Amino acid sequence: MKIAIMQPYFFPYIGYWQLIHAVDRFVIYDDVNYIVRGWINRNRILINGESSYITIPLQQASQNKRICDIYLQSSSIWRDKLIKSVETTYRKAPYFVEVFPVIERIIRHKTDNLSDYLVYQLQTLAVFMGINTKFVQTSRCYENNELSGQDRILDICKQEGAITYINPQGGQSLYDRVAFAQNGLDLKFLIPYTVEYKQFGSVFIPWLSIIDVMMFNSPDQLQMLLNKYKLM
Repeated sequence: MKIAIMQPYFFPYIGYWQLIHAVDRFVIYDDVNYIVRGWINRNRILINGESSYITIPLQQASQNKRICDIYLQSSSIWRDKLIKSVETTYRKAPYFVEVFPVIERIIRHKTDNLSDYLVYQLQTLAVFMGINTKFVQTSRCYENNELSGQDRILDICKQEGAITYINPQGGQSLYDRVAFAQNGLDLKFLIPYTVEYKQFGSVFIPWLSIIDVMMFNSPDQLQMLLNKYKLM
């Protein structure tokens, strides 16, 4: 059993999906505090040749609230605008016809809870990309909120019966390999290789939302990109 634990992100970049693809179970860490100006409710797409933010507007979001306790603005206006931005930007992309209906369905998903909205998005895109990883939300199970940091990660891994914990490379300073080994766990870090593909312009803009990757790559190409990483 290989496991990863991450906060839910909005149309996350390819490295996030490589992590999901690399594990058997992806634990959505949604009962921790929301991060202001992070990737939980925003990402970047290619608008007029430039990297531009797309955002989910939220109701009274605060770093003092848990992700699972935050709600989207209920107006349909922002959804319509977001869909229009994606359509206008990518209508001439090679895989627009296949990808756009999926993106539109996700954006229009009828829930006002931020965590539920993001979980639906991750599950839907995983199916589209042929990823079979199982998703679990920390707000729905484990009952270990009294723990924090590495201790909580270790407890979740134990409850899941994991033997390998995989984390993005940015977490190398957060976790202790010896502590994981003492708990019967192999700690690995995922290092993405350079991911590049043809966009509209002559200059490639890397690490945009998965929307950009899907619009310019076939299903076979997506599978190749999902495997462009190493574990250390």
